[in-house]
Amino acid sequence: MGHHQIDKLDEKILKLISENARIPFLEVARGCNVSGAAIHQRIQKLQNIGIIKGSEFILDATKIGYNTCAYMGIFLKDANMFKSVVDELYKIPEVVECHYTTGEYAMFIKIYAKNNKDFLSIIHDKLQPIEGISSTETIISLSEAFKRQAPIISLDVDDDDTGEYEEEIE
Repeated sequence: MGHHQIDKLDEKILKLISENARIPFLEVARGCNVSGAAIHQRIQKLQNIGIIKGSEFILDATKIGYNTCAYMGIFLKDANMFKSVVDELYKIPEVVECHYTTGEYAMFIKIYAKNNKDFLSIIHDKLQPIEGISSTETIISLSEAFKRQAPIISLDVDDDDTGEYEEEIE
């Protein structure tokens, strides 16, 4: 999984739009000393190669009624059941993240629930019936201290040690 080579202009664009996804392209252009058309083209290329995966409005879960946030480590009966378990987890709207992990758990998920009683219902009615899950371990978040994007750093060096060259943005 190689990285794409990006230049200093791309880095500056990524920093600006990751801080504010609603920033107008003309404001990005002014901040980068280039034309609006150049910004539009660069952002389109960054989207096409998958560096920019989209933009979103971030909802405050507590303000829309989800007062319990939990993380759950999942043990599988068989590692070959990973895909089918992921498919079933995806059907549960309260499961907002799912990661394939190393270490103790086969996967790690993030769940929002209205309250602890609702969380218990999600566990019993939606998670426990999933074929392939052998057991789980839950951590309830008391408060989110902070959340942020990965920092924008120079991505022109391939970190996967395959010796492959980077794909360059033209």
